[in-house]
Amino acid sequence: MEGRSWLKRLLSKPLAVAGLIIVTALALIAIFSPYIVPYDPQAIDTYHILEPPSRAHLLGTDILGRDCLSRLIYGARISLLVGFVAVGLATLIGTVLGALAGYYGRWIDGLVMRLVDIMLCFPSIFLIMAVIAFLEPSIWNIMIVIGLTSWMGVARLVRAEFLSLKTRDFVLAARVSGASDARIIFYHILPNAMAPVLVSATLGVGAAILIESSLSFLGIGVQPPTPSWGNMLTEGKDNLEIAWWLSVFPGLAILITVLGYNLLGEGLRDALDPRSRD
Repeated sequence: MEGRSWLKRLLSKPLAVAGLIIVTALALIAIFSPYIVPYDPQAIDTYHILEPPSRAHLLGTDILGRDCLSRLIYGARISLLVGFVAVGLATLIGTVLGALAGYYGRWIDGLVMRLVDIMLCFPSIFLIMAVIAFLEPSIWNIMIVIGLTSWMGVARLVRAEFLSLKTRDFVLAARVSGASDARIIFYHILPNAMAPVLVSATLGVGAAILIESSLSFLGIGVQPPTPSWGNMLTEGKDNLEIAWWLSVFPGLAILITVLGYNLLGEGLRDALDPRSRD
Protein backbone atom coordinates (compact mmCIF):
# COMPACT_ATOMS: atom_id res chain seq x y z
CA MET A 1 0.00 0.00 0.00
CA GLU A 2 2.82 2.40 0.88
CA GLY A 3 4.55 1.80 -2.48
CA ARG A 4 1.35 2.51 -4.39
CA SER A 5 0.73 5.58 -2.22
CA TRP A 6 3.96 7.38 -3.14
CA LEU A 7 3.62 6.30 -6.77
CA LYS A 8 0.10 7.74 -6.84
CA ARG A 9 1.38 11.03 -5.40
CA LEU A 10 4.16 11.09 -8.01
CA LEU A 11 1.76 10.52 -10.92
CA SER A 12 -0.58 13.22 -9.59
CA LYS A 13 2.07 15.89 -10.29
CA PRO A 14 2.08 16.97 -13.97
CA LEU A 15 5.67 18.23 -13.94
CA ALA A 16 6.92 14.99 -12.38
CA VAL A 17 5.05 12.99 -15.01
CA ALA A 18 6.62 15.14 -17.73
CA GLY A 19 10.05 14.42 -16.24
CA LEU A 20 9.28 10.70 -16.08
CA ILE A 21 8.22 10.70 -19.75
CA ILE A 22 11.41 12.52 -20.80
CA VAL A 23 13.65 10.20 -18.78
CA THR A 24 11.90 7.08 -20.09
CA ALA A 25 12.05 8.29 -23.69
CA LEU A 26 15.76 9.07 -23.40
CA ALA A 27 16.46 5.65 -21.88
CA LEU A 28 14.62 3.92 -24.74
CA ILE A 29 16.48 6.01 -27.32
CA ALA A 30 19.83 5.13 -25.72
CA ILE A 31 19.03 1.41 -25.48
CA PHE A 32 17.74 1.06 -29.02
CA SER A 33 20.05 3.62 -30.66
CA PRO A 34 21.78 1.06 -32.95
CA TYR A 35 18.41 0.18 -34.45
CA ILE A 36 16.85 3.62 -34.87
CA VAL A 37 19.71 5.74 -36.24
CA PRO A 38 19.15 6.57 -39.92
CA TYR A 39 22.89 6.63 -40.71
CA ASP A 40 26.20 5.48 -39.29
CA PRO A 41 27.07 8.31 -36.83
CA GLN A 42 30.76 8.16 -37.82
CA ALA A 43 30.29 7.78 -41.59
CA ILE A 44 31.97 10.65 -43.46
CA ASP A 45 30.21 11.98 -46.56
CA THR A 46 32.15 14.77 -48.25
CA TYR A 47 29.33 15.36 -50.74
CA HIS A 48 26.94 16.54 -48.02
CA ILE A 49 29.03 18.82 -45.80
CA LEU A 50 27.18 21.35 -43.57
CA GLU A 51 23.79 20.70 -45.14
CA PRO A 52 20.89 22.32 -43.26
CA PRO A 53 18.00 20.20 -41.94
CA SER A 54 16.23 18.47 -44.81
CA ARG A 55 14.16 15.39 -45.56
CA ALA A 56 17.30 13.30 -46.06
CA HIS A 57 19.03 14.64 -42.93
CA LEU A 58 16.41 15.81 -40.45
CA LEU A 59 18.90 17.69 -38.26
CA GLY A 60 21.42 18.52 -40.98
CA THR A 61 25.03 17.38 -41.35
CA ASP A 62 28.31 18.49 -39.77
CA ILE A 63 31.68 19.60 -41.18
CA LEU A 64 32.47 16.02 -42.27
CA GLY A 65 29.06 15.30 -43.72
CA ARG A 66 28.00 13.09 -40.81
CA ASP A 67 24.30 12.94 -39.98
CA CYS A 68 23.61 15.09 -36.90
CA LEU A 69 20.49 13.16 -35.87
CA SER A 70 22.42 9.89 -35.79
CA ARG A 71 25.21 11.46 -33.74
CA LEU A 72 22.68 13.06 -31.40
CA ILE A 73 21.01 9.70 -30.78
CA TYR A 74 24.33 7.99 -30.07
CA GLY A 75 25.29 10.94 -27.88
CA ALA A 76 22.30 10.09 -25.66
CA ARG A 77 23.86 6.69 -24.98
CA ILE A 78 27.16 8.29 -23.97
CA SER A 79 25.52 10.91 -21.76
CA LEU A 80 23.26 8.46 -19.94
CA LEU A 81 26.11 5.98 -19.46
CA VAL A 82 28.24 8.69 -17.87
CA GLY A 83 25.33 9.88 -15.73
CA PHE A 84 24.33 6.48 -14.36
CA VAL A 85 27.83 5.09 -13.76
CA ALA A 86 29.14 8.29 -12.17
CA VAL A 87 26.09 8.71 -9.94
CA GLY A 88 26.12 5.01 -9.07
CA LEU A 89 29.72 5.27 -7.90
CA ALA A 90 29.07 8.49 -5.98
CA THR A 91 25.97 7.01 -4.34
CA LEU A 92 27.83 3.85 -3.31
CA ILE A 93 30.71 5.77 -1.73
CA GLY A 94 28.46 8.34 -0.08
CA THR A 95 26.05 5.73 1.29
CA VAL A 96 28.79 3.60 2.84
CA LEU A 97 30.67 6.53 4.40
CA GLY A 98 27.49 8.28 5.55
CA ALA A 99 26.16 5.06 7.10
CA LEU A 100 29.40 4.44 9.01
CA ALA A 101 29.56 8.05 10.21
CA GLY A 102 25.93 8.17 11.32
CA TYR A 103 25.82 4.76 12.98
CA TYR A 104 29.13 4.69 14.84
CA GLY A 105 29.62 8.43 15.45
CA ARG A 106 32.62 9.56 17.51
CA TRP A 107 35.96 9.58 15.70
CA ILE A 108 34.56 7.83 12.59
CA ASP A 109 31.93 10.55 12.22
CA GLY A 110 34.55 13.25 12.73
CA LEU A 111 36.91 11.72 10.18
CA VAL A 112 34.23 11.32 7.50
CA MET A 113 32.81 14.79 8.02
CA ARG A 114 36.25 16.41 7.90
CA LEU A 115 36.88 14.59 4.62
CA VAL A 116 33.55 15.89 3.34
CA ASP A 117 34.50 19.43 4.39
CA ILE A 118 37.84 19.18 2.59
CA MET A 119 36.22 17.91 -0.61
CA LEU A 120 33.60 20.66 -0.49
CA CYS A 121 36.30 23.33 -0.24
CA PHE A 122 37.09 22.82 -3.91
CA PRO A 123 34.55 23.72 -6.63
CA SER A 124 33.61 20.39 -8.20
CA ILE A 125 34.08 21.37 -11.83
CA PHE A 126 37.58 22.77 -11.22
CA LEU A 127 38.57 19.73 -9.18
CA ILE A 128 37.35 17.43 -11.94
CA MET A 129 39.17 19.45 -14.60
CA ALA A 130 42.39 19.37 -12.57
CA VAL A 131 42.25 15.59 -12.20
CA ILE A 132 41.29 14.97 -15.83
CA ALA A 133 44.21 17.14 -16.96
CA PHE A 134 46.61 14.55 -15.49
CA LEU A 135 44.76 11.57 -16.99
CA GLU A 136 44.05 10.41 -20.50
CA PRO A 137 40.73 11.90 -21.63
CA SER A 138 38.36 8.94 -21.91
CA ILE A 139 34.78 8.17 -21.03
CA TRP A 140 35.80 5.77 -18.23
CA ASN A 141 38.15 8.27 -16.62
CA ILE A 142 35.41 10.89 -16.75
CA MET A 143 32.85 8.61 -15.10
CA ILE A 144 35.25 7.58 -12.33
CA VAL A 145 36.44 11.13 -11.62
CA ILE A 146 32.90 12.54 -11.52
CA GLY A 147 31.85 9.74 -9.17
CA LEU A 148 34.84 10.21 -6.87
CA THR A 149 34.19 13.95 -6.57
CA SER A 150 30.39 13.90 -6.16
CA TRP A 151 29.68 11.66 -3.16
CA MET A 152 29.72 14.30 -0.41
CA GLY A 153 26.05 15.30 -0.63
CA VAL A 154 24.92 11.67 -0.44
CA ALA A 155 27.17 11.05 2.57
CA ARG A 156 25.65 13.98 4.46
CA LEU A 157 22.09 12.87 3.64
CA VAL A 158 22.70 9.27 4.72
CA ARG A 159 24.49 10.39 7.90
CA ALA A 160 21.55 12.59 8.86
CA GLU A 161 19.08 9.76 8.27
CA PHE A 162 21.16 7.32 10.33
CA LEU A 163 21.46 9.77 13.22
CA SER A 164 17.67 10.01 13.24
CA LEU A 165 16.87 6.33 12.73
CA LYS A 166 19.44 4.59 14.96
CA THR A 167 17.54 5.64 18.10
CA ARG A 168 14.18 4.31 16.88
CA ASP A 169 12.50 1.42 18.67
CA PHE A 170 12.90 -1.08 15.81
CA VAL A 171 16.67 -0.53 15.81
CA LEU A 172 16.89 -0.88 19.59
CA ALA A 173 14.83 -4.08 19.36
CA ALA A 174 17.17 -5.48 16.72
CA ARG A 175 20.20 -4.63 18.85
CA VAL A 176 18.66 -6.28 21.94
CA SER A 177 17.86 -9.41 19.92
CA GLY A 178 21.57 -9.79 19.17
CA ALA A 179 21.68 -8.58 15.56
CA SER A 180 25.15 -7.65 14.32
CA ASP A 181 26.08 -4.09 13.41
CA ALA A 182 26.23 -5.03 9.72
CA ARG A 183 22.70 -6.50 9.85
CA ILE A 184 21.34 -3.47 11.68
CA ILE A 185 22.98 -1.06 9.21
CA PHE A 186 22.11 -2.79 5.94
CA TYR A 187 18.91 -4.63 6.83
CA HIS A 188 17.12 -2.41 9.35
CA ILE A 189 18.31 1.20 8.92
CA LEU A 190 19.53 1.60 5.34
CA PRO A 191 16.24 0.60 3.61
CA ASN A 192 14.49 3.29 5.64
CA ALA A 193 17.10 5.89 4.72
CA MET A 194 17.02 5.42 0.94
CA ALA A 195 14.27 7.91 0.04
CA PRO A 196 16.50 11.03 0.08
CA VAL A 197 19.31 9.02 -1.56
CA LEU A 198 16.99 8.12 -4.44
CA VAL A 199 16.05 11.77 -4.91
CA SER A 200 19.69 12.85 -4.75
CA ALA A 201 20.72 10.20 -7.29
CA THR A 202 18.00 11.26 -9.72
CA LEU A 203 19.07 14.89 -9.54
CA GLY A 204 22.71 13.81 -9.73
CA VAL A 205 22.27 12.11 -13.11
CA GLY A 206 21.33 15.43 -14.70
CA ALA A 207 24.27 17.15 -13.01
CA ALA A 208 26.71 14.45 -14.17
CA ILE A 209 25.46 14.74 -17.76
CA LEU A 210 25.95 18.50 -17.59
CA ILE A 211 29.51 18.07 -16.25
CA GLU A 212 30.38 15.54 -18.97
CA SER A 213 29.03 17.86 -21.66
CA SER A 214 31.07 20.74 -20.23
CA LEU A 215 34.26 18.68 -20.20
CA SER A 216 33.67 17.43 -23.75
CA PHE A 217 32.94 20.97 -24.88
CA LEU A 218 36.32 22.05 -23.45
CA GLY A 219 38.08 19.19 -25.22
CA ILE A 220 39.03 17.16 -22.13
CA GLY A 221 36.02 14.86 -22.11
CA VAL A 222 34.80 12.30 -24.65
CA GLN A 223 37.09 12.55 -27.65
CA PRO A 224 36.03 12.61 -31.32
CA PRO A 225 35.02 10.73 -33.39
CA THR A 226 32.90 9.28 -30.55
CA PRO A 227 29.71 11.36 -30.62
CA SER A 228 28.97 13.34 -27.47
CA TRP A 229 26.63 16.27 -27.02
CA GLY A 230 29.53 18.27 -25.61
CA ASN A 231 31.92 17.77 -28.52
CA MET A 232 29.05 18.33 -30.94
CA LEU A 233 28.61 21.74 -29.32
CA THR A 234 32.31 22.43 -29.86
CA GLU A 235 31.93 21.77 -33.59
CA GLY A 236 28.87 24.01 -33.61
CA LYS A 237 30.73 26.82 -31.87
CA ASP A 238 33.34 26.89 -34.62
CA ASN A 239 30.66 27.10 -37.33
CA LEU A 240 27.92 29.02 -35.56
CA GLU A 241 27.50 31.72 -38.24
CA ILE A 242 27.01 29.28 -41.12
CA ALA A 243 25.56 26.18 -39.43
CA TRP A 244 23.26 27.07 -36.54
CA TRP A 245 21.87 23.53 -36.29
CA LEU A 246 25.20 22.16 -35.05
CA SER A 247 24.78 24.07 -31.77
CA VAL A 248 21.02 24.33 -31.36
CA PHE A 249 20.08 20.64 -31.38
CA PRO A 250 22.80 19.32 -29.01
CA GLY A 251 22.08 22.27 -26.71
CA LEU A 252 18.38 21.43 -26.68
CA ALA A 253 19.19 17.77 -26.00
CA ILE A 254 21.25 18.73 -22.93
CA LEU A 255 18.58 21.16 -21.76
CA ILE A 256 15.71 18.68 -22.10
CA THR A 257 17.68 15.84 -20.46
CA VAL A 258 18.78 17.84 -17.43
CA LEU A 259 15.30 19.36 -17.11
CA GLY A 260 13.71 15.90 -17.25
CA TYR A 261 15.86 14.51 -14.45
CA ASN A 262 15.37 17.64 -12.33
CA LEU A 263 11.59 17.49 -12.73
CA LEU A 264 11.55 13.78 -11.86
CA GLY A 265 13.82 14.35 -8.87
CA GLU A 266 11.63 17.16 -7.54
CA GLY A 267 8.55 14.98 -8.02
CA LEU A 268 10.17 12.07 -6.17
CA ARG A 269 11.14 14.37 -3.30
CA ASP A 270 7.55 15.53 -2.88
CA ALA A 271 6.11 12.02 -3.31
CA LEU A 272 8.48 10.38 -0.81
CA ASP A 273 8.13 13.16 1.78
CA PRO A 274 5.61 12.03 4.41
CA ARG A 275 4.66 15.65 5.07
CA SER A 276 3.30 15.94 1.53
CA ARG A 277 0.66 13.28 2.03
CA ASP A 278 -2.90 14.32 1.45
